[in-house]
Amino acid sequence: MVRKDIDSFLKTIPENITLVAATKYVDSEQMRELLKHGINNFGENRTDAFLEKYYALQSEKITWHFIGHLQRNKALDVIDKIDYLHSLDSLKLAKIIDENVTSPLKVFIEVSVNLEDSKNGVPYYNLEGFIRELLKYKNIKLVGLMMMAIKHSDDESLVDQFRKLRELRDEMEKKFKISIPYLSMGMSDDYKEAIMEGATHIRLGRVLFDL
Repeated sequence: MVRKDIDSFLKTIPENITLVAATKYVDSEQMRELLKHGINNFGENRTDAFLEKYYALQSEKITWHFIGHLQRNKALDVIDKIDYLHSLDSLKLAKIIDENVTSPLKVFIEVSVNLEDSKNGVPYYNLEGFIRELLKYKNIKLVGLMMMAIKHSDDESLVDQFRKLRELRDEMEKKFKISIPYLSMGMSDDYKEAIMEGATHIRLGRVLFDL
């Protein structure tokens, strides 16, 4: 159920921030409720759930973000239906997208800032080489970097993690003389710190609902 004070909550989010509603745990009817309050950027984690909601909401004006790990064997099911992929993490996936998508796809590279074994993402020290190869693909438009932070005991460590991604972005822009305008970082527990460090897209789930 959408939180009762959703309109008041939305006023606390700066206007220049794109709020992507992470809808992993909600159905299409709850998404319709969010649409009534002006939220029309939706992010899905799983291919099957995305397709179900995509077709259920086909008549609505929605910007679709795929924010979970996209398996190569399921990529063809979604790449022509989404507006943004937040989780590009392999050149093999990039090749599949490049060879099959009908128009260039806007992508965020998922970066492993903390080098967690359990998480996906391009290790931050491999980012330069990854971008160098990615720029060879004509049907992939690099628009941003994405990360997931680790929650430690203090907010300062969160800020440091988000700052690291921003600094990496700035470094890559200079290195390749390109614009990488977007930073997808910050979730329900840490979006305020992410915004402080330059997030342009925040992926909010639980905080939008009375779950």
